[in-house]
Amino acid sequence: MARVTVFGNFEKAMRRFKKKVMNEGIIQEIRDRQYYEKPSAKRAKAKAAAKCRWAKKKRESRTPDWD
Repeated sequence: MARVTVFGNFEKAMRRFKKKVMNEGIIQEIRDRQYYEKPSAKRAKAKAAAKCRWAKKKRESRTPDWD
């Protein structure tokens, strides 16, 4: 649980709170749990994400062939 104490400036405290919440992954977890997702759909989603990461890594590691 993210906790921030306010010592005067509320805007700075709010910024610190948002950063802590983001680093802990609370917002992402809320988005993930908002709707039920079947385990098979989760696996398919993870597999598709892995494919995208792999393709991106392959694209970036390829040397340009300008000659």
